[in-house]
Amino acid sequence: MFKKILAPVDLYHADKLDKALTATGELARVYGAEVCYVGVTGSTPSELARTPEQYARKLKEFAREQGEKFGVTTSSHTIVSHDPAVQMNHELAAAVEDVGADLIVMATHPPDVTDYLWSGNGAHLAAHSDASVMLIRG
Repeated sequence: MFKKILAPVDLYHADKLDKALTATGELARVYGAEVCYVGVTGSTPSELARTPEQYARKLKEFAREQGEKFGVTTSSHTIVSHDPAVQMNHELAAAVEDVGADLIVMATHPPDVTDYLWSGNGAHLAAHSDASVMLIRG
């Protein structure tokens, strides 16, 4: 049913994504799908990585570890963004196209009042992507 799953991850908070990462790994195993973990970094140094290349290596290693954990094929896709707060929705939608994903599995927050003014990343992807979207709370 699904051939390629896109899994946006925030490496800063990877320890809080267990439920979404488990759902991603299990779905990939059931469907024999590849998982492409996508992460966004800035072009300036951060506490996680000094360069976009260092961030890309960390994301690639994360993908490898997830593949071993769930017994699935994985890859990684790094997005270097100059303003993630403004560009994130469009950059994630472009990544879906770039990697050829047919399913997006991502963690989300409980809805609050701001969601009435600005849609979350998952809602944007559901509205602007041909891929199916599964949002995982918690």
